[in-house]
Amino acid sequence: MKALAALPRDKADTLLLLGSALLVLAPHAAHLPLWVSLLCAATLAWRGSITLRGKRMPSAMLLLPIAVGAMAGIQFSYKTLLGRDAGVAMLVLLVAFKMLEMHARRDLYVVIFLCFFLVLTNFFYAQGIGTALLMVAAVLALLTTQLSFQFTGSVPKLGTRLAMGAKMLLFAAPIAVLLFFVFPRLGGPLWSMPGGSGNGSAKSGLSERMAPGQMSNLAMSDEPAFRVRFEGAVPPKAQLYWRGLVLDAFDGTAWTRGGSIATRSGTSLRVRGQAQRYEVTLEPSDTRWLFTLEMAGHMPEVPGYQTQVSHQLELSADRPLAGRVRYPMISYPDYALDGRDTLDDPNQWLLLPYGYNPKALAAGIALRKEAEPARRIEQVLRRFREQPYSYTLEPPLLGRHSVDEFLYGTRAGFCEHYSGAFVFLMRAAGIPARVVTGYQGGELNPIDGYVTVRQSDAHAWAEVWLRGRGWVRVDPTAAVAPERVRRNLAAAVSPPPPFGIDALRGLSMFSANGDSLLGRLRNALGAVNNGWNQWVLNYTPERQRGLLQSVGESLAGWRVAGLIMLGAGVLLLGRILYLRREHNPVEAVYSSLCKRLAHLGLARAADEGPTAYAARIAASQQLAPPSLHAAAEFLRRYSAWRYAPPQPAPDRQLAATLKRLLSQVR
Repeated sequence: MKALAALPRDKADTLLLLGSALLVLAPHAAHLPLWVSLLCAATLAWRGSITLRGKRMPSAMLLLPIAVGAMAGIQFSYKTLLGRDAGVAMLVLLVAFKMLEMHARRDLYVVIFLCFFLVLTNFFYAQGIGTALLMVAAVLALLTTQLSFQFTGSVPKLGTRLAMGAKMLLFAAPIAVLLFFVFPRLGGPLWSMPGGSGNGSAKSGLSERMAPGQMSNLAMSDEPAFRVRFEGAVPPKAQLYWRGLVLDAFDGTAWTRGGSIATRSGTSLRVRGQAQRYEVTLEPSDTRWLFTLEMAGHMPEVPGYQTQVSHQLELSADRPLAGRVRYPMISYPDYALDGRDTLDDPNQWLLLPYGYNPKALAAGIALRKEAEPARRIEQVLRRFREQPYSYTLEPPLLGRHSVDEFLYGTRAGFCEHYSGAFVFLMRAAGIPARVVTGYQGGELNPIDGYVTVRQSDAHAWAEVWLRGRGWVRVDPTAAVAPERVRRNLAAAVSPPPPFGIDALRGLSMFSANGDSLLGRLRNALGAVNNGWNQWVLNYTPERQRGLLQSVGESLAGWRVAGLIMLGAGVLLLGRILYLRREHNPVEAVYSSLCKRLAHLGLARAADEGPTAYAARIAASQQLAPPSLHAAAEFLRRYSAWRYAPPQPAPDRQLAATLKRLLSQVR
């Protein structure tokens, strides 16, 4: 800051503008093509070098080919010059190039106003509390820069200008908060409106296709999938199975959904026991699946979406969940799904592809010698428990006969290996079976009481149909790695090596337990971020209507509420104007002089400045010479302070001198 103050004013202001622009442009590097970020960095560095060395600005003949080439690069990278992402990229380049084309004072303000607009575009891609705080800092820097260009004489210190910018933000904050609550909300997130080219905030979740090694990659992600708040005690982790997709078709390499031909009318569900009541806050994703604790007792009501249920009790929305959604749910841990003596068309749950995994097929057929289906299931689970199978995030690659290679060769895999192989053996053994994918477990945050289910909690298990009991959940992973179900993934697998990208990706998952300092910090940050999501980002049009309706009812109607808001606005504006006028002690003394002279018959006109006022007082001859001299001296000093460049003497010292002169005016 001292080095900046030591520079000439024009150079200091330009470098301050460069720093403010960099604060706005830097977050865009996370989603822009690498060449755009490098070109912007080189352009800003070029402009900084020109400023420090005092060189001439480049000519238009040099900048024009660079600009044309950049636009061609945008077309090549995005295949269009329209849309959200391409438009933001061009705007970022425009701000950077404008730095090399500033020749007049108005060019400075063009850059500042473009930066203000770019602040808004950052929220297209991230809306967390960290992004909000960074953008507040960027706005403060831009306001400080704009104030620096306003001074015509000597410029206050940078700290003083920062304080002035902070005061402007504080004055605007109540209005911004009021507009946030009462300004009509859009029916959907801004980034999903027509003309956008993607969903910057949405993240991929579970896929409709499960192949060996696919879920283990997802499990390395520490991103939250959804958060849950229970009414009452949180169930044990071993009971937290969050049902998602049912995969019922196997083509030899992967399990997919859609192979079943059953109808919704052929499914029966009976629930027993006490219900679990909870509320789910689902993070944005590019999928449409809704996750609930097994087994959901009703259809979820998601504001802005139509929900539907499949014959396999998969819950989904009518379109991808581009924004964060929240829905209350009731689930029954004790249930019977298709708990009849016969199953409609059981052969559809026994289908296996021809020519794949001959060893596993023969082993499954051999299990049919056991009369009781439950014993067939137990034999397979005993195999997983007693033989040297391992649970790992880095399973070996498998070939054409993936189930055979896993069961009789590598014997190392993740949950999709065990669930897929188990369902294959069950079908070969004559037991209807299918794969269910979703999430298992969750981490309770003791600070806010929310259970956070992360992408690392992604899981796959199996359902088998037993006569009289219906579809029964069987988790073969629990036979190999029971800690995965009882605790979490980190307790069931070995931590990543101490070096490499895997160590960085898995650091928080393996080391941030709740008792450690890192774990407590993680819980605190998670609670703050969750509060931001719940109360700010999840302030939907439905919640706004409910809030305004309740406020309107409590204030006896909209007319009274409108009058109160209008009155509050007038009072706030009056208070701001009063503070602006009376806060400075010199202005307060000047106001006292005008009141005293008005009492003596020399009231100041509304359009009369201090110099003209002094001339009229002298011409009136209504004051005695000592009072006339004191008034003239008062107005001369005030005029010098008010219109001339700032004086080195503090305002309070001048105010004391003016008070002494005021006392002589009688």
